[in-house]
Amino acid sequence: MKLNWQEINIPGCFVCKLDIFVDNRGSFQKIFNSKDFAKVIPNFLPRESYITSSAKEVLRGLHFQLPPDDHDKVVICLGGAALDVIVDLRAGQNYGNVESIELTPDYVNCVVMPKGVGHGFYSHMDNTKLLYIVGTTYAPQTDSGILWSSINFEWPSSSPILSDRDKQHPSFNEFIPPDVWRN
Repeated sequence: MKLNWQEINIPGCFVCKLDIFVDNRGSFQKIFNSKDFAKVIPNFLPRESYITSSAKEVLRGLHFQLPPDDHDKVVICLGGAALDVIVDLRAGQNYGNVESIELTPDYVNCVVMPKGVGHGFYSHMDNTKLLYIVGTTYAPQTDSGILWSSINFEWPSSSPILSDRDKQHPSFNEFIPPDVWRN
């Protein structure tokens, strides 16, 4: 696996294309190699992984965990197409910056995010599947979010399909970054 990492406009966030090898039997894809990922996410130790499957026009996010359970995150698109959105929640010059990446299995399909960023996505197709690999386990007491519509970003829909939880997040303007996320 030789990955061509590209840093995006949020420091510590990277995207790449994970190769898929296809032949007459089907396909093979290596999704994680610690040495390759260490180049952009040093000391990352996967603690938990999960897969989301979303219908067309579903928006999930913007999610993150607060310290001490905050985590680095790897997101890989396994199927469908998603508009992946990241917002920098670390106090400093990049606070509030938003970046979006179109994810599909065939083009850019991997995003790496450090602690201190919020993450969400909008599903362009039915059965869009994303794999998450995170550096901590889920902790309901520190699970948090920002209201999707409160960041400086124009989503593909003003009325996406949302969970009740995602409708209730506080706005970006109400969020106060934890001290450990301050530069």
